[in-house]
Amino acid sequence: MELRDYQQDARESIQAEWDKGIKKTLLVLPTGTGKTIVFSKVIEDRVKKGERVLVLAHRGELLEQAADKLEKATGLKCATEKAEQTSLGSWYRVVVGSVQTLMRESRLERFQKDFFDTIIIDEAHHCISDSYQRVLNYFEDANVLGVTATPDRGDMKNLGSYFESLAYEYTLPRAIKEGYLSPIKALTIPLKLDISQVTQSAGDFAAGQLGTALDPYLESIADEMWKVAKDRKIVVFLPLVKTSQKFTEILNQKGFHAAEVNGESKDREQILEDFNKGKYNVLCNSMLLTEGWDCPSVDCVVVLRPTKVRSLYSQMVGRGTRLHPGKTELLLLDFLWHTERHELCHPAHLIADNEEVAKAMTKQIEEAGVPLDLEVVEKQAEEDVIAQREEALAKQLAEMRKRKRKLVDPLQFEMSIQAEDLSSYVPTFGWEMGPPSEKQKKTLEKLGILPDEIENAGKATKLLERLERRREQGLTTPKQIRFLEGRGFQHVGTWSFEAAKKLIDRIAANGWRNPPEINPKEYRPES
Repeated sequence: MELRDYQQDARESIQAEWDKGIKKTLLVLPTGTGKTIVFSKVIEDRVKKGERVLVLAHRGELLEQAADKLEKATGLKCATEKAEQTSLGSWYRVVVGSVQTLMRESRLERFQKDFFDTIIIDEAHHCISDSYQRVLNYFEDANVLGVTATPDRGDMKNLGSYFESLAYEYTLPRAIKEGYLSPIKALTIPLKLDISQVTQSAGDFAAGQLGTALDPYLESIADEMWKVAKDRKIVVFLPLVKTSQKFTEILNQKGFHAAEVNGESKDREQILEDFNKGKYNVLCNSMLLTEGWDCPSVDCVVVLRPTKVRSLYSQMVGRGTRLHPGKTELLLLDFLWHTERHELCHPAHLIADNEEVAKAMTKQIEEAGVPLDLEVVEKQAEEDVIAQREEALAKQLAEMRKRKRKLVDPLQFEMSIQAEDLSSYVPTFGWEMGPPSEKQKKTLEKLGILPDEIENAGKATKLLERLERRREQGLTTPKQIRFLEGRGFQHVGTWSFEAAKKLIDRIAANGWRNPPEINPKEYRPES
């Protein structure tokens, strides 16, 4: 099986982490970009080295899918460790194992502690739980790869408590840009749904109370769906089975062809197949279809299970991001949720790393009244947020100039080069949270950055990597930025090294004064 470029890069990056002695590493790929294919190829590499590999998952369907994809991609067959099935005595070098089965002490003790050399955790955002940790701690010397589609800062903070590094990340916007996933358009439905009285349970909204709170709005939601999505193939996520069943009835009364599936559905396979074939155009479910189910022709997702957990939100939306002939985009319907807290996930959170940008995006989408492309909205929101920050920075710089520093403040550098990822950076892994090393500080100072303002080793590493990349690309240095922006020139960080050098030479030739024919606020070097 021929891997795509990013899949091959991911495969090599994972092996490189293990070769460096980093035993626990993460792979982040959005739903629909082939994470199972990538880890299948990683497994093949390890088996060629003579290793035994365990693939851990929390649901039977995920184990079956992993075994199926592994055989298709590599020809390798698996033994199974689940309920009454055991892998002991099998000559297969790959085992797919249910965490619910393996977490039991009596089951674990059948294995030597060094039985597995490598462990792959599918849907790794679950692995912080006690059941997974019991298995992972037992096979403590194994290399571990966690595979997930959906870490945000909250998730990564949790995952960072176990994993030591992020081997490779392929983002949703990049996958859309490169044509591997469907563009997403978000539309806010102008219905105010009040969930302010719903309490929280285990860090998210209590599903039982959400179902009750939604009931009064189901008729209105169905009416709005008919207006904007009656010709689409829709998946609806709801908090409770009874709410899902009730909403299915309402949708059918309105003219949709709707069906409902839940964990107790005897004819679940048949319903999913009929939906796939087009017998139904709406499928309602109570969080059953968040993982491991694919129907690429879905071109509308309705999230009626509001959540604070980005991994859960991304899983729901991920049911509609795959490409399909004739599908031009995924329509994602959002609602005006009224809650006492402002922590809800919205479409913006799928692609915005920064909470300020996400808030600006959500506001734009809510005010538009028409479907908006998420990438276009993000670009505008980022520009707005940067403009606000620049205003605040201008005041700060005025203060700094009085102190006549010879080095560039990191914030000035980040804003000048328009590096949103640097200015909103938050450390994840343990080593990133420690203070910068003396070597890092000296190198930053030598390159013209004031190291005193850099709080952790992770930020220092990112800055040094960016400075090296800018040097290779022939862009301005921090010292050029400080000198020219100190004289009123704008966004010098986006200029080339040569353009800045020529201008500094002109200023020097003019007795270190700006040439009279140049207005620094309007000046842009020739590209």
